[in-house]
Amino acid sequence: MLCGGAKEELGGNIEEASEVDGTAARDAAFATTRPLPEGATVRYVIDAKGSTFIVQASSTGLLSAFGHDPRIAIREFHGDVEFNTAATTLDDARLQMRIQADSMEVVDDISEKDREEIERRTSMEVLQSDRFPDIAYECLHVTGSGNGQRYWLALNGELTLRGVTRNLPVNARLTVNGNSLRASGEFSVKQSEFGIAVVTALGGAIRVKDELKCTFDVLARKQV
Repeated sequence: MLCGGAKEELGGNIEEASEVDGTAARDAAFATTRPLPEGATVRYVIDAKGSTFIVQASSTGLLSAFGHDPRIAIREFHGDVEFNTAATTLDDARLQMRIQADSMEVVDDISEKDREEIERRTSMEVLQSDRFPDIAYECLHVTGSGNGQRYWLALNGELTLRGVTRNLPVNARLTVNGNSLRASGEFSVKQSEFGIAVVTALGGAIRVKDELKCTFDVLARKQV
């Protein structure tokens, strides 16, 4: 459920994972902003606590009806967006985002035992978070249209997952409202493209499908 140096419509410099603990203080500093000159490039920093990022997995196999189709929330992610609201094109926009791989949390109403098992296997087997603690997205190019407050965007970026980088296009709706912006949309990721083996249970009678559906509703706050 994070364009460094490349041309796009969203983006900025990504925060290091070690700065996660400073999010609250940083957000407080962003709360008070001063007016910027008309047409100035504005930088927004992602507020994970005011955002949602969900990964939906689906099961298949002979006993898939008895399996779970877990919805997994990404709790820790950070990054930033930078663009000029007065620009006639989106060429200079930038976006970066970084996800903490071990911050996945099952949000379905299931037993605590099943919850712990799914979260453990997601972290250790699927994402191998001990070896690859971060998942990164860098936007490479942005196209779209907007009027200074609402934008409809097509992001062409790269997702790095478990040390493998693949192109990942994302469509998003962006709304700018004073000192904040909100982007929402959805995209799919095929685990096999990143060298991830399909998770199975009960001797293969239940298998998680290769394709994962991801939805996001991300809030970012203006930085002065």
